[in-house]
Amino acid sequence: MAFDALVLPLRAVQVVFSIIVLGLSAYVINAFDSPLGNFSPDSLDFLLFCSIWTMLVVAYLVVAPLHFPALAHKFAILAVEVVTVIFWFSGWIAVAAFAGDWQLGKCDLSFCRSTIAADIFAVFIWFTFLATTAIAALHVRNTSSHDTSAPPQMQAAAV
Repeated sequence: MAFDALVLPLRAVQVVFSIIVLGLSAYVINAFDSPLGNFSPDSLDFLLFCSIWTMLVVAYLVVAPLHFPALAHKFAILAVEVVTVIFWFSGWIAVAAFAGDWQLGKCDLSFCRSTIAADIFAVFIWFTFLATTAIAALHVRNTSSHDTSAPPQMQAAAV
């Protein structure tokens, strides 16, 4: 398949952008802290969760097909990809709705700009997961129902 060479670089982009979103959202959540308690918006908390989830998912998606092929069932990989796409879509939409009143030029506070930057990176991560989900779905569609192996682009990385 022509997209086989793109999967591992997309995984690297997913991890790097996830670390960026993790840092930005943690900064913004910390900015909402007060002596009376933590009043950070749930949408930013969810974006922080999505970042941590992504690091765990990418570790599974890269390591399982190479070292634990029994755990890398093609439907499990597709399910994890679809769930992650839904998480990122929900996350960036929720943060965009929360920060919708902030216009890029009108908010000079660093936490406003950090929230917008985290949301933009979340959109990019969502696009990368859309791409890898499409590749996984094509693998499921193009293989027989008895072939449960992981996509070959992940297996070829060990060579």
